[in-house]
Amino acid sequence: MREVVRTNDIVLISAIAALLEAADIGHMVADSHISALEGSIGALPRRILVLEEDEIRTRRLLTEAGFADVLRRDD
Repeated sequence: MREVVRTNDIVLISAIAALLEAADIGHMVADSHISALEGSIGALPRRILVLEEDEIRTRRLLTEAGFADVLRRDD
């Protein structure tokens, strides 16, 4: 799995997840249950992960949708 987005913006997570679902790109939102540990304040980021073979397609889709600024860079 490859991390493509890390954010604590739940609206952004929902929008990206909807795009990925519409494009039939499998994904998972990691750390979504961390809010129980942090007291639901939204301080800790959630991560959107996709399969390695879907990463290029995902990055292209999110860039075309105007989300290029939130994509994680390769380290």
